[in-house]
Amino acid sequence: DVQLQASGGGVVQPGGSLRLSCAASGFILDKYNYAIGWFRQAPGKEREGVSCINSSDGSTYYADSVKGRFTISSDNAKNTVYLQMNSLQPEDTAVYYCAASRRITSARSMGIISLLAPWYAYWGQGTQVTVSS
Repeated sequence: DVQLQASGGGVVQPGGSLRLSCAASGFILDKYNYAIGWFRQAPGKEREGVSCINSSDGSTYYADSVKGRFTISSDNAKNTVYLQMNSLQPEDTAVYYCAASRRITSARSMGIISLLAPWYAYWGQGTQVTVSS
């Protein structure tokens, strides 16, 4: 039974940092080249893809809005994917979700497709990130 557990959200001031975690269970991240994506949804807005990683080869892709500020990484020994978020701004406030896909074989090659929600079959619950002074 595939499950994803997102955690690490909180309240932070503008310019601050947070690290989100997505712990996977019921499958092994790098065994079948699962891709893990991070998405976010702010009140009144559509869900937005933020970043994606293929754990088997480390291939990554980022939305332009977070490029240079966010870093996605994978600890295959812990079956966990992280999203390090630096230089956070109020517009980063949202509920953040992680999701898993076997259809995305290379985040780098597939590019923007790797940030499209319909390509993901498994979703975790969200974790709230609030950036406010």
